[in-house]
Amino acid sequence: MPQLESTAATVTAPASPPVAQETPRAPRTLALTSAATAMALMIYTAPSVTLPDTVAALHTPVSAQAWLLNGTPLGLAALLLVAGSLADDYGRRRIFVAGTVALGLTTVLGALTTSTWLFTLARIAQGASSAAILASSLGLLVQAYPSARGRLHATGVWGAFVSGGIAVGPLVAGAMPSWRTAYVVLGVAMLVVAALSSRGLSESRAPRDGRPDLVGAGVFSLALVSLVAALTLGRDGWLRTPVLLLFAAAAVLVLAFALIEHRTRTPMIDLALLRRPRFLGSAAAGLFTGIAVIGLFSFLPALIQRTLGFSPMQTAWLFVIWSGLSFLVALQAKRLAGRVSSRHQLAIGFALHAVAIVTMLGAIGAHSWLRMLPGLVIGGVGSGLLNAALPLVAVESVPAARAAMGSGAQQTFRYIGSCAGVALTVALVTSGGAPAHGANIALIVSAILALVGAAGVLALRERTV
Repeated sequence: MPQLESTAATVTAPASPPVAQETPRAPRTLALTSAATAMALMIYTAPSVTLPDTVAALHTPVSAQAWLLNGTPLGLAALLLVAGSLADDYGRRRIFVAGTVALGLTTVLGALTTSTWLFTLARIAQGASSAAILASSLGLLVQAYPSARGRLHATGVWGAFVSGGIAVGPLVAGAMPSWRTAYVVLGVAMLVVAALSSRGLSESRAPRDGRPDLVGAGVFSLALVSLVAALTLGRDGWLRTPVLLLFAAAAVLVLAFALIEHRTRTPMIDLALLRRPRFLGSAAAGLFTGIAVIGLFSFLPALIQRTLGFSPMQTAWLFVIWSGLSFLVALQAKRLAGRVSSRHQLAIGFALHAVAIVTMLGAIGAHSWLRMLPGLVIGGVGSGLLNAALPLVAVESVPAARAAMGSGAQQTFRYIGSCAGVALTVALVTSGGAPAHGANIALIVSAILALVGAAGVLALRERTV
């Protein structure tokens, strides 16, 4: 009888659910994707302190300076969603390695350019290459860290390295003898990361039946190029014929893209996601991070050099207060898990940015960098919370198999917002009168947009049934 009871117990005992385990290469995957992401952000932010020297070397007129800043976000915005979709279908490692190689080469080529339009083309190519890295990175991490706990850790570290790249990029660029040397060094370093990644990462994909949506990808890219070009040219007059035509073309192409996605068997983006508040909240968070935070801080260092007489290195050290704190806060933000939701973390980040910007009002007019310090500290904390929550929200807003697409979608909105934010900031600062007056207007607008972003992510919450 005891034997029968033992047998019965064996038969009826419930099986324990399998526990998701990290893949053997998970730490290596996290290290390489974080390093490449940080390098991509270093290249992205380099012009924030080298812009005056670059403008002088290339004889760039004031009307074209926005292009020097908007080249990379243009490439990013145009290809992030495309790169994410291709990474899921064709292989995340393949797209990631291709992006790192391309970014290294285009950065070195950017150092050799002799005209504004060639440099702008190089920056656009750098943005397109960075899109492959940023979109595929989170897909690789979701595959390497399948558990919720592991994913929280991995996305937190990855988000911290976004802040780390923003912090280190201006320091490296400012420390170099010239802006050309900075680009050569950064490009070569990226090629080293590419070589390590080609051997150190495991391939993963989420293949779907049917052909890839190349037509949709092309139409979507053209729509974003038209939109970003309109936003950049608009600073010289929003009602000019070329600007209006570009906005109209963007609208028509977006409509065409929606029709294509509705008909194809394997859409680049499932339009049903637009009915999910979590996906819309992720997109809104990316958009307002770009327009309120990245747009302002992309131009503010150049403005400080121009008005306060700072050198590139002095400017870089000043802004490392903001970006360095952002890195530290993003790295530790995972400790908030279980106590503060990602949605509330985003709202707090936006609110802190708004408070920081208000404290910086009048600093440019007073020619006082000390008056900027409280704002840089508060803003760094807010930016760290944003950078920690954004990648987690991006992968949680879509099915796990489409993590790269979800990342690409959110970051597409982020860099569309960045382009709009840079164009808006430059337009407000240079709209007339003293730069100090224009700077105050730009700061107020940034604070208002951040508060709108906070309200948006709070409003777009999942409905309970």
